[in-house]
Amino acid sequence: MTKVGFGTLNWIVLVIYLLAMLGVGVYFTKKASKNTDAFFKAKSSIPAWAAGFSIYATTLSAITFMSTPEQAYLKDWAYGVGSLSIILIVPLLIKYYVPFFRKLQVTTAYEYLEERFSPIIRVIGSALFMLYHIGRVAIVIYLPIIAITSVSNINPILIACVVGGLCIIYTFLGGIEGVIWSDVIQGILLLGGALLVVLIGGFTVKGGFGTVVSDAISNHKILSGADMHIGDLTKFIPLIFAGQFFNTLYQYTGSQDVVQRYQTTATQKETNKSLWTNGILALITIPLFFGMGTVLFSYYKNMGGLPQGFNTSALVPYFVITEIPAGIAGLVIAAIFAAAQSTIASSLNAISSCFVTDFKQRFFDNKWKKISDVTLARIVIIVTGLFGLSMSIYLLVGNASKTWDLFLTVTGLFGVPIAGIFAAGIFTKRSNSFGAILGLILSVAVTVFVQQNSDSSLIVATVAFISSFAFTYILSFFAPKKYIHNIVGLTAATVKEDYVKQ
Repeated sequence: MTKVGFGTLNWIVLVIYLLAMLGVGVYFTKKASKNTDAFFKAKSSIPAWAAGFSIYATTLSAITFMSTPEQAYLKDWAYGVGSLSIILIVPLLIKYYVPFFRKLQVTTAYEYLEERFSPIIRVIGSALFMLYHIGRVAIVIYLPIIAITSVSNINPILIACVVGGLCIIYTFLGGIEGVIWSDVIQGILLLGGALLVVLIGGFTVKGGFGTVVSDAISNHKILSGADMHIGDLTKFIPLIFAGQFFNTLYQYTGSQDVVQRYQTTATQKETNKSLWTNGILALITIPLFFGMGTVLFSYYKNMGGLPQGFNTSALVPYFVITEIPAGIAGLVIAAIFAAAQSTIASSLNAISSCFVTDFKQRFFDNKWKKISDVTLARIVIIVTGLFGLSMSIYLLVGNASKTWDLFLTVTGLFGVPIAGIFAAGIFTKRSNSFGAILGLILSVAVTVFVQQNSDSSLIVATVAFISSFAFTYILSFFAPKKYIHNIVGLTAATVKEDYVKQ
């Protein structure tokens, strides 16, 4: 397939966007440099709506921006049902999770795990998060770039260095406040970019949106009876909902890049508002991003098909570069990179908060007195950011993505089980560190077995959460007395009571 030129005007728009992101980081440098409270929590000064936008942008990567429309283009909207799980998750977070994070004034999610269980559980949760997100940074840079450069003549190494490098710099400078306000801009841009694709694609088709709707109905592109047939688990709606529920619950309870936002607002009431803001945006995503895929299906059905042998993972960038006017196309490509940068920046700041809070401050504070915590956080951002960028370049040059996918799979296996441990700690009184450690090990073993014998990642997520919760609770009954300690104020049954730190 012949690649398309990106065009001078598109480059100008993209460069303006990238410089604007750098400007945000520079603007917040002085405020972020004061102390770790400013660098990791923005001194709890972020408005609820901005924190909500930031959570949304963090959880929506460039991979989602392109893969969700691809899913709707090739199949239907069945996976959109999973996004509805946010309706159940937000009330659950507000009533049972956020109160503990706010009460303990945690910097990282894993501080709760220490108070509820033991330091070893905190270390395990934090270390696994860091490992996974260091690897994820590389993939979040690599995948959108490989998709865009497969249909255009943009140099992949150059764009990786510019997009990834500038993201590292503004995260280094602005701390979490710079990251959040960058997320707001990026969130607006990616929503606007998706809307542009829907509108331009829909109005260009002969007959407009009437044709799009007709094509969607006649080709079963929204939902069909097959989506309720248990014979194909990849389209079975109840499983999609359950799997997405547990995956999303991990993101909002056991993943530091999201939990960190809960402390950036002044009060729990403001945090609650931010979660509802995010929830509304997540619901908007369903018609917007799945709608993109349906519109593009109708467009290429009626306006001439895709090139022979076309890789549909590049569907969105191909349409943008070939069909949208110059300048506007640059804006939508900027939206794809915005989705990538919001995820990368959140990961880097969260990794640094884990390293400084869960390791340096917790275990080595007296030995590392010569270096300030903010300086150390910035060093961690530079080191992990450059490592992730280097790995993405290695993947672009060496096409070794299978090896890196294996690394992400192994470290990612621990994510949802950690969410199961959080849930066991909050919703049961019996669970203790003895059960949590053994439960995590057994849950990962069961999850690996299921993954090797199933084609559905959603089955894996469902099994991972349920097995982790169940093993932790059951095995805690066999714990020696030394593993049992005061947990008043740390469980759902005592959520309104004060917790006295041991």
